[in-house]
Amino acid sequence: MKDFKKYYVLPAAPEEIYTALTNPLTIELWTGEPAEMTTEPGSEFSMWDGSIVGKNIEFEENKRIVQQWYFDGQEAESIVTIKLHEDKNGTSAELRHTNIPDSDYEDITEGWNDAYFGSLFEFFSI
Repeated sequence: MKDFKKYYVLPAAPEEIYTALTNPLTIELWTGEPAEMTTEPGSEFSMWDGSIVGKNIEFEENKRIVQQWYFDGQEAESIVTIKLHEDKNGTSAELRHTNIPDSDYEDITEGWNDAYFGSLFEFFSI
């Protein structure tokens, strides 16, 4: 199991980033895929047509999102925490993803950089 931590600077206010990460209609705009999402702790979520699935654990509006991501056959919980901080260029998003299976680590980190935060950056740069 491996952990991943990285900061991303996004050209939008924390409120806009939070909405983009928690509103299923907005998620669909920047991912191009239908999404199931709610800010109800304990609810299940799905993004990228089921490529990312898990459970929502905790939300602090416009500041923090905590989720459990599911990996087949994994016993240890894989926890994703995204903290949003105001930045002179918009928002600094602090990502911490724990207990990533070794076999999935490269795909997951590439996905965070390119598909997830890369797509968010492009969406707000238009």
